Amino acid sequence: QVQLVESGGGLVQAGGSVRLSCAASGRTASSYVMGWFRQAAGKEREFVAGILSSAPSTYYADSVKGRFTISRDNAKNTVYLQMNGLKPEDMAVYYCAAKRGGFSRGPGVYDYWGQGTQVTVSS
Repeated sequence: QVQLVESGGGLVQAGGSVRLSCAASGRTASSYVMGWFRQAAGKEREFVAGILSSAPSTYYADSVKGRFTISRDNAKNTVYLQMNGLKPEDMAVYYCAAKRGGFSRGPGVYDYWGQGTQVTVSS
């Protein structure tokens, strides 16, 4: 069993930066593929970024590539999402998720989810 707790969301102006954190509990948490997803109001949950258990293999949605950076600190069982150059269309609830096995962009195959953290971008 893995529990995930996100933090770091809030209100930011367009062009600004925010760093999200996802703290994972469970002694095998470091062996999971980790992903960040987001869900804007009225839209489906979408993939944002992913990282393998053994970094530095990372994956990004085209919409955030070059602006967002995912990283993990296995010693702290924490995954980060550094978001720079935020745009109004980045506004959403951001979720951290974990899965066994290989990487996937599909939210349906992730085994564990956090409660989400709201990121609001003002224009």
